[in-house]
Amino acid sequence: MTEYFPLFVDMNDKEIRVFGGGAIALRRVKSLLSFGARVTVVSPEMVEELEVLASQQEKLNLEYRRYRPSELEEEDFVLAATDDRGVNDTIYRECHHKAIPVNVASDKEKCDFYFPGIVKVGDLVVGVTAQGRDHRKAAEAVEKIRELLLRFGKECEDGTKD
Repeated sequence: MTEYFPLFVDMNDKEIRVFGGGAIALRRVKSLLSFGARVTVVSPEMVEELEVLASQQEKLNLEYRRYRPSELEEEDFVLAATDDRGVNDTIYRECHHKAIPVNVASDKEKCDFYFPGIVKVGDLVVGVTAQGRDHRKAAEAVEKIRELLLRFGKECEDGTKD
């Protein structure tokens, strides 16, 4: 299995297209927006929290419709997070044909990049992945790292450590 190299990328004003409007899309959209990306979510249905977020974030656009083959052109990254494997596969093929990096949430073998668990505390940013093998293990590591960085930040504020 391929090992993925961790890489930090400037996401400010990058054009991201997310297909799917469910819980996975919501988590990823929130993370992308926190790093300044411009995100368009395409799905016939959206979870309510995405709709609320779109009303608060000018960099988030919602398109209530299905994926249309051959629609991708100017995207910097694409996330395929629909509940239809056939649609996700078509998005994957289109992205590869057009050399657009893609992450297919339902198939780790069809990912040019993994979407890490992210811990962001002040200026510190940590990305965690278990190479697509154990999401629960990665999520547990994210929480432990978050606790550690919050404790570290508090100690620095109190002047007890520098």
